[in-house]
Amino acid sequence: MKTLLYTLSICSFCFLVYAGGNPGQVAFPANYKTEFTQYDTRNRSNGNQVAIMYANKTAMDSVTAETIADGAIVVMEVYKTIAGADGKPVTGADGIFEKGPLAAIAVMEKKSDWPANFVAEERAGNWGFAIYQTDGSPKANDLECASCHQPLTNTDHMFTYTSLKRAAM
Repeated sequence: MKTLLYTLSICSFCFLVYAGGNPGQVAFPANYKTEFTQYDTRNRSNGNQVAIMYANKTAMDSVTAETIADGAIVVMEVYKTIAGADGKPVTGADGIFEKGPLAAIAVMEKKSDWPANFVAEERAGNWGFAIYQTDGSPKANDLECASCHQPLTNTDHMFTYTSLKRAAM
């Protein structure tokens, strides 16, 4: 019984640590700053973060097709914001919040041949997700990335599909 409880607690801990994605399946692309195209900067929908978006060549080249091709990788740098005296994020003249320190790096990767142990419920379509610390190590996170992206079927499960397409033209 002790062994069963121990195993269950370890499994529960692992799920909680990587609920924001699966770094065992979606690798951190260390070269994204130099090899990917920066295509968007936007306020995150949570109202207190700024996202800078990068896409690899596969994503940039295939976004004008009906769906983005396998091998596409999108990286989102997530920044904290600078707060004003009222505690709300300070907004620049362009409407984008002023960036504070880098908080995390999220990665989306598209494949049609994910291993069987990476179940469809943990993905959005063929997109897998992972969240990393600013140094590229896996980040504990309680977000479920796939559940927010799953309804976005008209934009290949992407919040930034339109801006990626615009940047690719």
